[in-house]
Amino acid sequence: MLKTVEVNKKAMFETQNFNLWYGEKQALKNIDISIHEKEVTAIIGPSGCGKSTYLKALNRMVELVPNVRMTGKVIYDNKSIFDPSVTVEQLRTQVGMVFQKPNPFPKSIYDNIAYGPKIHGIRNKMILDEIVETSLRNAYLWDEVKDRLHENAYRLSGGQQQRLCIARCLAIDPRVILMDEPTSALDPQSTLKVEELIRTLKEKYTIAIVTHNMQQAARISDRTAFFLNGEVVEFAETAHIFNNPSDKRTEGYVSGQFG
Repeated sequence: MLKTVEVNKKAMFETQNFNLWYGEKQALKNIDISIHEKEVTAIIGPSGCGKSTYLKALNRMVELVPNVRMTGKVIYDNKSIFDPSVTVEQLRTQVGMVFQKPNPFPKSIYDNIAYGPKIHGIRNKMILDEIVETSLRNAYLWDEVKDRLHENAYRLSGGQQQRLCIARCLAIDPRVILMDEPTSALDPQSTLKVEELIRTLKEKYTIAIVTHNMQQAARISDRTAFFLNGEVVEFAETAHIFNNPSDKRTEGYVSGQFG
């Protein structure tokens, strides 16, 4: 497996010899990659290759599945995510998640954004108002909804709902945003808006995105990991993966020969 590392880039996540089983079935095998600060890391590969499992392992969401077993290391910000001093709640506050299908709460647009800050003890209306506006602005949604804040979020379009979910993630001020195929349920125009948003967000946040869309990975990511059958075949700068891959399997996948 090819790996490129820049000494001036901090690794927010490092997985070292990481393995994961669902019962007797091994889903991830000896994963050894890093996700660098203020970059977009794309995770590509065919269905069932372990992409989403890996992503959900990073904020321990995978542990919600029965009979999961893991070995190896997952280091976040120089500390194991399995260290007894690290609570799942603390980890998920710093490592937010955006899912494949938009999943707004059955509440108003305002209350969707304010929910997380309220959970963390913020009750001051002026502070909540500021968080809601800032989060919606950062998700490129404010101008579209500023006069509709108290409408039910379900009245938004699919693309708007997904940007609302991203804004909801931003409201708790994470350091890392995990995205599991965030545009697969969206139309092309909404997809481009989310991609533009991702490019802007990486100036402040570290982003890891699972995508089936090769063109999307090439457009928005700095590094790309190619997963196949639970293993990382190749991990390198995105331009290398798409223009000059080191492994024939990578070349076959990104050129559309299989997957």
